[in-house]
Amino acid sequence: VLLLSKDSAPRSASRWAQGGIAAVTRPEDSFASHIADTLEAGAGLCDPPAVELLVREAPACVERLLQLGMDFDRHAGQLSTTLEAAHSHRRVLHAQDRTGGALVDALEKRVLQRPGLLRLQGALALRLWIDGGRCRGLQVLHNGALRWVAARAVVLATGGGGHLFANTTNPSQASGDGIAMAWGAGATIRDLEFVQFHPTVLSAPGAARFLLSEALRGEGARLVNAEGDAFMTRYEPAGDLASRDLVARAIVREVERTGKPVYLSVVHLDPAFVRSRFPTIVAACAEAGLDLTREAVPVSPAAHYVMGGVETDLDGRTSVPGLFAAGEVACTGVHGANRLASNSLLEGLVFGARAAEAMAGAVRTATLWDSETRAFDGPVANHDPLPTANDVRDVMWRAVGLVRDRAGLTRAVDQLTRWSGALRGAQVLEYGDPGVRRLHSIVTVGLRIARAALYREESRGGHYRSDFPSRDDARWQRHVADVTHVSG
Repeated sequence: VLLLSKDSAPRSASRWAQGGIAAVTRPEDSFASHIADTLEAGAGLCDPPAVELLVREAPACVERLLQLGMDFDRHAGQLSTTLEAAHSHRRVLHAQDRTGGALVDALEKRVLQRPGLLRLQGALALRLWIDGGRCRGLQVLHNGALRWVAARAVVLATGGGGHLFANTTNPSQASGDGIAMAWGAGATIRDLEFVQFHPTVLSAPGAARFLLSEALRGEGARLVNAEGDAFMTRYEPAGDLASRDLVARAIVREVERTGKPVYLSVVHLDPAFVRSRFPTIVAACAEAGLDLTREAVPVSPAAHYVMGGVETDLDGRTSVPGLFAAGEVACTGVHGANRLASNSLLEGLVFGARAAEAMAGAVRTATLWDSETRAFDGPVANHDPLPTANDVRDVMWRAVGLVRDRAGLTRAVDQLTRWSGALRGAQVLEYGDPGVRRLHSIVTVGLRIARAALYREESRGGHYRSDFPSRDDARWQRHVADVTHVSG
């Protein structure tokens, strides 16, 4: 096994995950309830067999993690669980507010002990090697040299594209590389219009954007306006624990109504509990000059998670034989139009393991769910200058962010199309420059997201169109896939 990572720094969206892992571990909970909550959050676009598989395999994943040394929080000797938005039971297991970091640490320690594994850090995967309609390996830039690496099977576990947006909870590595490589190889890409914007991200002047976990609201935190009034029930019956898309849009509406910021407050909770349960968040707020236990802190939404990605079956197979995908880069059908909180680390565990088993066995032709396909791309010839990554991220945030409309999306598609043509016309992709490769990924995936968002004329889950504000099941309860790609 050759394990490649493009950076040497120990950063990833999984490592940054705060909340936890959703699993049925309490007697009052049930598989049926977890399944129903996931389907409800997914707004009619989840694939039920994928959801059932995820939920039923979750307890075994938790048990396996315990065997591997994962240090979950406990209360009175039992695994501690918390409540998060849109869950009907306290089923989210956690390790304080750094569950992702604890998970990655536990897995990494065991993985690096395995014989027959070569790990290369600072190795940038550039493109997939497709021959005879099959993935045969990939091209890699390592130590300044370009190399083709042959492989019987390749799995993309590259994360999503949260860093395509100017305001994000994601590390810079989340630039859509795996989706861009898969699209370039002709794999089917699906549901990219569905981007989740987390509602509560630290928004203090001069401070870095930092996620304030949904688990805070699960433990009793409240969203308040500048006058200190709790406002969520004005917009949503479930109040502070409504689904992420609803809370994020409610915050935007409250800011528009008052002309002032929105805050997250835990001042009514025991300070000692807040410090012990959320030490990472307390420290981040302190670095910004704020005391979370004594004052409400300003928050606003930011891009968090891409529900769409490379379409796979339940064993991680893509539409290209020999190519697999797992984690946020994949579109398994679990999340539909909106991911239920704390199902993301779980998805990586369940479907990552299944992909590994499938890769080790006989590689068969992928069997995928029916999707509508639309050919979006044609040849583009122009002489536009190359943008910076921040140019692209600004366009994505302004026009393809939390609230979208036809005019803004059309402008974004036009601009991204010109930039895509400029990249191809400049023929800069052959030189293996990491900055250019990142720019290529951001433009390629950003264009796919903007086109899909322009095409879907309704609002559903993480996709909200102010010009089509209602959900339209009669026309749009279906998936849209992009199968076009650049030859070569």
